[in-house]
Parts: sequence; structure tokens; C-alpha cells
Amino acid sequence: MLNNELELVYESVEESRDYESVVQAIEPEWIEKSLLATGKASIRNRRLPAQQAIWLVIWMGLIRNKSIKEVCSSMDIALQPSTNNEWSRVAPSVLTDCRRRLSDSPMSYLFKTTLEAWKSKALGTQSDIGLHVLAVDGTTFRCQDSQENADEFGFISKTHKPYPQLRLVGLMSVETRLMLSAAFDACNIGEISLAHRLMVDTPDNSLTLFDRCYFSADLFTQWQSAGNERHWLTPIKNKMRYEIIEEFAANDLLIDMPVSPQARKQNPSLPEKWRARFIAYQEPKGEIKGFITSLIDPDKYPLESILNIYWQRWEIEEGYGELKQTQLQNKITLRSRFVDGVKQELWGVLIAYNLIRLEMAAIAEEAKVEPTRISFTAAISLIDTQLRWLALSPDGKLPIKLKQMRADIKHFILPDKRKHRTFPRSVLYIPSRYPLRYKE
Repeated sequence: MLNNELELVYESVEESRDYESVVQAIEPEWIEKSLLATGKASIRNRRLPAQQAIWLVIWMGLIRNKSIKEVCSSMDIALQPSTNNEWSRVAPSVLTDCRRRLSDSPMSYLFKTTLEAWKSKALGTQSDIGLHVLAVDGTTFRCQDSQENADEFGFISKTHKPYPQLRLVGLMSVETRLMLSAAFDACNIGEISLAHRLMVDTPDNSLTLFDRCYFSADLFTQWQSAGNERHWLTPIKNKMRYEIIEEFAANDLLIDMPVSPQARKQNPSLPEKWRARFIAYQEPKGEIKGFITSLIDPDKYPLESILNIYWQRWEIEEGYGELKQTQLQNKITLRSRFVDGVKQELWGVLIAYNLIRLEMAAIAEEAKVEPTRISFTAAISLIDTQLRWLALSPDGKLPIKLKQMRADIKHFILPDKRKHRTFPRSVLYIPSRYPLRYKE
């Protein structure tokens, strides 16, 4: 009985070589290229080469319930010193020194290299109006409470300083939820400033959905002129000033808005007025709200199609939620105590997130459903199980085979979302645990 079971296990491992691995999406040449381009390639034979250190950083972003030392040992990443000492563990000083030598530049380079190769899969199909729909939004991560991190990233609150924090602004594909670009810096750097850094990586023939806090004539005019057919859409702010130029239909207007003197002082090339399309809608409670967009042509971009796209701006919030809550297991405090390690670790988290998303897109294509209907929790659980079971080979090639990944597709498919369900934002009331006393 036991012999039969062992033979089945052996055959499954041998046959698994014919199956595609989720981590084989990263070619070894890309890692070598990122190390050479940033001048971080290992010259001598170290216990933990730079190639293996990159994989260590990626697995750190995926396996959150183990320490960095345990991740390195369990995945057998480090080269063993001799044949007689096969099970020796890597000293923490080796891991720290290797990561300091690596810095964050190879991880940033690798992130951009992977996105160039995965671009068609990451963008998905175009929407009804012939544009790829993207979204931009920001989030924050905590850092370890070290003086180096505090000096570099700072604190959001000037009075209450629990942990240093850094701010990240990401560009995400709405259909696949893959992170197409990211920019992060100290928490005193605003989201609009970080969004300017994403223009280089924004693809042409796209519509980017922004949150209300990104309302800026400077940002949107530069975003639109940075490439071919790069459009934007954002909710309006209260007391927005505008002049009606033309009325396409009821609640569908072409408007001109004045550019503030402060904005023109920072960027003298801005015009006195900038033009957009204003579309108003009514919420369930009767409040009239709306958004403005650069999709000015009403014949090419019909009103109903734009309204259907507008409600997809919450997809990036879902993506951030899955990254923080499921992938990082609500442990949003990064592990590194030095600045380059924090940036390095965050790039590793984003690469690991995109690897999971890439495999989910492949499962969705095979199941003929939308990528957002594949369960992120089920996918990451199976990937994590496979990574713990199979070790990495010493030469850096990854023999992890996900044979069962697409065997039972029905376990990964979520129910279809119910459309057009809107609820206003509200603050959850949490009652105090202590009695309140009031003065007479």
C-alpha cells in the first residue's frame, strides 16, 4: 500500500515537468539583465548569490508567516558550503549583507521588465469604447521602527508616531487587476506628485480612472498629452466652477474650467482654461453627483458606455484589499529595518502579486470567465502549498510545477458580481468600551 502511494507521488512529480509553473513566467535572463543593468551582479561565488537573493525577496512577499531566515532555509535558496554540511542554515548576517549589496534597483528593473513581457496579458481586452480601462489610487505601508526608516519616510501624524510610513500610488488594469506601474516615497509626498511618475509607464489607447483627490489641471493635461489616446476620468469636487460650452444631452455637457493661479504659478505653460466633458448622475438617495472626463466626443464615446465604465473604479480598491489582507495576511508592516530593504521588499511584494494575478488570468482564459471572477484566496493558497512542498534547485532554476492549478477550475470561479449596486460611503460607528461622563 505504501509502495503504491510512493510510486504515485514520484510519477506525479516526474510528470509535473510537462506543466507550466507560475514562477516560470520570470525568465532567468531577466534576472541576469536586471543585475547587469544596475551593476549588482555577483562576481565571486557567494553563499547567497544575487540571483538567489532576488528570489528570496519575491518569496518574502508571498510567504508572510515565516521569518526571512526560515524562508531562505525552507526554500533551499542559499548555496551549501560543502557536501558534508547539507543542512546548515544561513546566518542572519549573510541575508542582511546580501540584501544590502543587492539594494532596490534590480527589483525595480525586474518589475518593469516583467510588465513589458506580460503587457498584453496584463491589459486584457479593450472595453466597448475601444480603450483599455486602468485605475490609479494610493495606499500606505508601515515600516519597522528604526531611525533610518523614520528619517527617510517620516510619519503621517506629527503628534502620534507609532511607525514610519511610506505612500504608494499604483496604476492597475481594471480587467485583470495586475499592477502595471507603481511609485512610492515618503509619506509627506502627495499622491498627485507620485501619480506624475506613472505617466512613463501608462500605455496608449487607455482610459485611466482617478479618485477625487487627484483633481488637478496640471496632472490631467500632462497625462492626456503624454501619449496617444491617453484619456482620464475623475469624480467632480464640490463647488466646482465651470462654464457650459455645449449640451450634448440631459446631464451631458461640454464645459470649460478655470485653472487656478496657484497651478499656473507652478506650471506657467498651463492655459487659463481647460476643457472636459461633464456627466451628472443621480444617486439612490437623490443626490446629484457626477464626473468629468477627456472623452469629449459623444458619438465615439456614448454616455451609457462611459457610465458602465465609471463604476469599475472600485476594482483597484479590491486589488489593494487582496494584496494587503490575503497576500500579506494583514501584516502591512514591512520587515526590513533599512531604507533600501524596505523599497526592495515592496518591489518583491508587487512582483509576487503580479505572478499570482498572471496565473489567475490564465485560469480565467481557460474557464472562459472574467479574471476578476477567479478567487485570489484559492489561487494563493495553492501556490503557497506548492512552494512549501517543493524546494528550489541550487542553480536558481525553479522546478515548482502547479499541476493541480487548473485541474479543478470550478474551485477557483467566484459568482458573477451583481451590477449597479451603489451604496454611499459612511463611517462605521464603534461604541466606546468605557462609560461616558458629561458635565452638567
